[in-house]
Amino acid sequence: MKALLSFIVSTALIGSSLLAGVAAAAEPFNWSPPVDDPIHTPAELVESMHSAFGYNHCRAINAKGIIFEGEFTPDSHAKQITKAPHLQGRSSKVTVRFSDFSGVPTIPDNDPTANPRGMAIRFELPGGASTDLVAHSFNGFPVSNTDDLRELMLAIAASGPCAATPTALDRFLEFHPTARAFLAAQKTPASFATISYYGVGSFKFINAKGEAHYVRYQLVAVADEQLLTNEEREKQSPNYLMEEIKARVAAATVGFALYAQVAEHGDRINDPSIAWPDNRKRVLLGRLEIKRLTANAAEEDRRLVFNPSNVPTGIETADMLSSFYSKAFRLPAEGARDVAPVARN
Repeated sequence: MKALLSFIVSTALIGSSLLAGVAAAAEPFNWSPPVDDPIHTPAELVESMHSAFGYNHCRAINAKGIIFEGEFTPDSHAKQITKAPHLQGRSSKVTVRFSDFSGVPTIPDNDPTANPRGMAIRFELPGGASTDLVAHSFNGFPVSNTDDLRELMLAIAASGPCAATPTALDRFLEFHPTARAFLAAQKTPASFATISYYGVGSFKFINAKGEAHYVRYQLVAVADEQLLTNEEREKQSPNYLMEEIKARVAAATVGFALYAQVAEHGDRINDPSIAWPDNRKRVLLGRLEIKRLTANAAEEDRRLVFNPSNVPTGIETADMLSSFYSKAFRLPAEGARDVAPVARN
């Protein structure tokens, strides 16, 4: 599996300002491409992931991870663009899971195909409810819709060092330049705490006045960005990220600033593969503080399923990806998946 994933990366390689006050934004109108009627089901997407990464009785994607607890404190500007309860002034408890890419629970942290890294957050709301945020360490997505994502997974499954050239992945990347750029432009962090994360998909924020803004999440590390060169990465241990973040949080709180990047006319709302321009306004939603490691028992990780469409009043999903992905994420959880616990020091 490691040889296959390394081959995939090799193939791919070949081939702001803060907003102090917010006025209501006009509704963006660029919703292309139309992907509201996918041909394939969430179950078929999960099956394609298993084909690519193996049947490992765990999450179909981002299988290797580590869980922490902390606190989120909203910024005063957040309520100007949404009436979501966790963004109105009171702090809320959070559960945060950092992860490696792929559905291989034993993938080495220093494997280049462990990028992009994942970060998922569950915010506790009043009354026992919750809301989730799912992000990864790349501003964009490899494809524009879930049918193409399934085809990418199947192409990975059919390709490898022994596959005849051009491989299925070669052919897929030839006609999907965004996917090629996604695979080739990944960064390897020195720590889960030293790289920024970007929300997958778009959301519609509605404030108390009924004004709407289309946004994408950005999580900016309080620590300066620290990346590894390929030479430095190869020298790291297979669990260097998991061990480093445990030690870092044990020594001090790890922080992130959560922003909403606000869309303007012409920005593609329904196409996650196209990043919005860097000059778009950003609203500081609040500060995330990661304070302690959880037990990280197998049952805890098994129960913890992050749902991108689990949104409260004041937030709506604004593209098909979030709702489709949510159904796909739940499928492995509904089965008897086994999750290896993360060892504690």
